[in-house]
Amino acid sequence: MAKSSWQDISRQVQIHRDETLAQIRPLIPDVSPELPRDVTSIPKEILSPREIDITETSTENLISSLASGNLSSTETNCVTELLPERALARARELDEFLEKNQKPLGPLHGLPISVKECFGMKGLGYNAGFVAWVGKVAEKDAHILEILWNAGCVFYVRTTEPQTLMHLETSSNLYGTTVNPFNRALTSGGSSGGEGALLGIRGSCLGVGSDIGGSIRSPAANNGLYGFRTTGLRIPKSGVLRPNVGGGHITSVAGPLSTSLAGIKIFVKTLLDAKPWMEDPSLIPLPWRDEQSYIQQGMNTKLRVGVLWNDAVVKPHPPVTRALKEVVEKLKHVQGVEVAEWKPYKHDLAGEVIASLFYVDGGEETTEVMESSGEPWHPLSRYILTDNPHVKPRSFAEIQDLTGQRDDYRLKYAQIWNSTAARVADDGSREGMMDVILCPAGPGAAPLLECSRYWGYTTQWNLLDYPALVFPVTKVDSTVDVREEDYVPINAQDQYNYNLYKNPENYHGAPVSLQLVGRRFEDEKVIEAMEYIQEKIGLPFAKYT
Repeated sequence: MAKSSWQDISRQVQIHRDETLAQIRPLIPDVSPELPRDVTSIPKEILSPREIDITETSTENLISSLASGNLSSTETNCVTELLPERALARARELDEFLEKNQKPLGPLHGLPISVKECFGMKGLGYNAGFVAWVGKVAEKDAHILEILWNAGCVFYVRTTEPQTLMHLETSSNLYGTTVNPFNRALTSGGSSGGEGALLGIRGSCLGVGSDIGGSIRSPAANNGLYGFRTTGLRIPKSGVLRPNVGGGHITSVAGPLSTSLAGIKIFVKTLLDAKPWMEDPSLIPLPWRDEQSYIQQGMNTKLRVGVLWNDAVVKPHPPVTRALKEVVEKLKHVQGVEVAEWKPYKHDLAGEVIASLFYVDGGEETTEVMESSGEPWHPLSRYILTDNPHVKPRSFAEIQDLTGQRDDYRLKYAQIWNSTAARVADDGSREGMMDVILCPAGPGAAPLLECSRYWGYTTQWNLLDYPALVFPVTKVDSTVDVREEDYVPINAQDQYNYNLYKNPENYHGAPVSLQLVGRRFEDEKVIEAMEYIQEKIGLPFAKYT
C-alpha cells in the first residue's frame, strides 16, 4: 500500500478538526473572511450577552457558579468554541452528580479546561506537531489530566502546537499558523500557542501547557494572560508525547495558562493536593504550602523585589521597559515593599549552556521523525535545530562537562541571591534576602510572525529551574512607545531584536507582560508576592476583553 504524502495526512487531520467543529449545536455562526487585525471583539458579535458573560468569567468565579448549581455544566460547555460530544456527556454527568449528592464532585467541578494536543487523552490521537506521528493514539490519559478529571473538570478542546514543539511560535504543516487574537500579524507564542490564542480570545479560562524553554510563559505574555512555570518535578508530566529534548538535563514542566491569577493557584494546588508523587516516584513529594505567609512578618508585610531591567544580551523593546518602569514606580510607594536593582550575571553564558543541552543527540530523533514523513522544515525549526551552532551530537564526557557548567552556574546564581541578605543570624540563616525578581517576559511584545528568535528571558529560569510567573501589565501604545533611534545594539542578537521594532505601529494594542521569578521550590512565595503586588498597584493597567 502506497504511503500517504505529508500533504494528504495534513488534509486528513484538518478534515477531522472541521468535523469536530461541525458537531457544535447551535452551529457556529459564519464569520466574514475579511477579518480585522484585532479579532478579540468578534465573540461579542456572534455570541449572546449571556454567553459572553460566561466566557469572560474568571476561573475562580466560574467554579463557584458551577459548584453552587447557579450555572449548569452543560450550559457552560455549549458556549465554548470547541465542544466534542464527550464534553457534553461529562457535563451531564456532573450536573446529575451535583443534583443527586448536593455537593460538587471536586474542586474543579464542571470547569472547562483546554489542553495542549501533546498531552495524551485516552483513545484520541496525538502528534506533537509532527506529520509522521499522526495516527499515534494515547492508551491512557496523561497523569496530569487524570488528576484534573478526578477533580471534576471538563475537557472540551485540544489546541495546536508547533512543528518540533520547539518554537516560541505555533506553526506546523498540519494546521498552519496560529496567530495572535489581538493582532493577527503577530504570533500567539509557543509552543503552547494554541492555548495562548484560545485563552486570549476568551475561548477558555484555564488551559494545560508545557514549558522547557518558555512554552507556557511566551503564549501567556503574548496574549495578556497568566502563565506559570513551576519548579521542576512538582507537577506530573508523564503521558505527554514529545521528542527527546533536554535529555533529562533540562527539565520540562507541565503547567497552567489562565485568564486570572487565582486560576493559576487553583490549578497547581489541585494537582499537588492529589499527591501525584504517590503514583509517579520521579516527582518531589512536596505539597502546596500556603498555610503561613511568606511575606508577612507579624502584622507587617516585607517584600523585597529585585528588578532586572534587561539581561545585558538583548535590550527589550520600549513597551516592555515602560511596563517595568510603571510597575516599579508604583511599587516604590507600597508600604512594606523594597525595590532594588538586580544585575544580570552572565545570562549570555546561561543561554549557551541551555542551547547546548537541549539536543545532546544532535537533534537526531527530531530529524529522523521529520525526514520519515518528508514534511518541509519550518524556518524556526531550522533556527533552533539544524542552523543552531550549539546543536551537535555530544559524547558522554561532553555531556558531563555541560551539566557541570549548568550546576556551576546554578551554584553561582544561588550565591548571588544569598548575598542580597541584609544580615546573617547567629544560627547562620540569612535574613532579609531578595524575595523575587521582577523582569521582562520577553524582548518585546508578541513578535511578528516567524521572528521569535530570542529565548533568553525565559530559558534563563529553565536553566536555573526557578519558578517563574508571567502576568499582564499593559498594551503597546505606538504614540508613547517610540523607537530608540540613537540606540546602538551590543551584539547580533540585540541588533536583530532592535530591527524588529522599526515600526511601533505594527505592535499597537498588543499585550505587554512581565515576569516574577523566585528561587527553587518557592513557588508558593511567587504566587503570594504576585497576589500582593496585583492588589496593591491594581494590575493589570489595561483591559483585555
